[in-house]
Amino acid sequence: MKFRALARRLSLGMCGNHDTSGHSHHLSLPVGRAPRIPPRQLHRRAFLGQFGRGVTALAVLGPVAAACGSSPDETAGSSTTAAPDVSGTNGDTSSGATSSTTVPEETTVPISPEGTWARANLGNVSAYVLARGNEAAIVDTGNPGSAEAIGQTVVDLGLNYSDVKHVILTHFHGDHVGSIGAVLDAAQNAQAYAGELDVDSINGADVTPVSDGTDIFGLQVIHTPGHTRGHISLWDELTSVLVAGDSMNGTDGGVSGANPQYTPDMPEAAQSILRMAEFTFDTVYFGHGEPVIGGADAAVRDLAAQL
Repeated sequence: MKFRALARRLSLGMCGNHDTSGHSHHLSLPVGRAPRIPPRQLHRRAFLGQFGRGVTALAVLGPVAAACGSSPDETAGSSTTAAPDVSGTNGDTSSGATSSTTVPEETTVPISPEGTWARANLGNVSAYVLARGNEAAIVDTGNPGSAEAIGQTVVDLGLNYSDVKHVILTHFHGDHVGSIGAVLDAAQNAQAYAGELDVDSINGADVTPVSDGTDIFGLQVIHTPGHTRGHISLWDELTSVLVAGDSMNGTDGGVSGANPQYTPDMPEAAQSILRMAEFTFDTVYFGHGEPVIGGADAAVRDLAAQL
């Protein structure tokens, strides 16, 4: 009964007690308690992050969630792609990120045995996380200050930075390697990789050079130069995903070539698109622009035919 009463107090404090006059009344939490969080954030991880992990918090979790009318499966900040049913949506990372030391209480997105991808939408650029079992890989790290949002995407997959074993950089540009130092500080079990011709241009991290055909966590490295000399893309046969980095872009729901403003060798970039058109994949992820989900390889072949 004490737990039920406490649940009632907490649910009123977080969700509001609405009367017929249209006014909302909130109970004030005791001094030292965390402030009220919006009901849509009240899944298990958010609740325990606010009120602790003790017996009391676990006991009142069910009543509080029911009182707020929110689903424990609600997610924000990332989109996911799982094999064999490949799907995804644009995420919003503005809600903040959980510290790398947070232990998630439940998986917030379904994990496929073959692997599940999640997109960290960082504004003008994207990073990606692949989870397989209890291990994860991160592809690109965004601009400086992106490590927290990427960490939230890892947590959304039911893992933590300690589970990240691989950080793969598609190329050396600052909007893709800007948080490599912070990400590796958080993911202390991880090894970083980049194309062998780009490694010398990446500062602030110990990065292992890789070449065409290298396998990293089941991802096949494809050397796709043009945007940079050492640019690499990644093909995941198990989940039918291609991560193209900046060798292509997502434009108007489709696929376009590398941005000529930032691509010093456009003929070589065109040859890289022809190479990627040889692979089979349902989804293609870009550094810039919305992913193409479903029939992505056909879209890339159509682009290649125009070159």
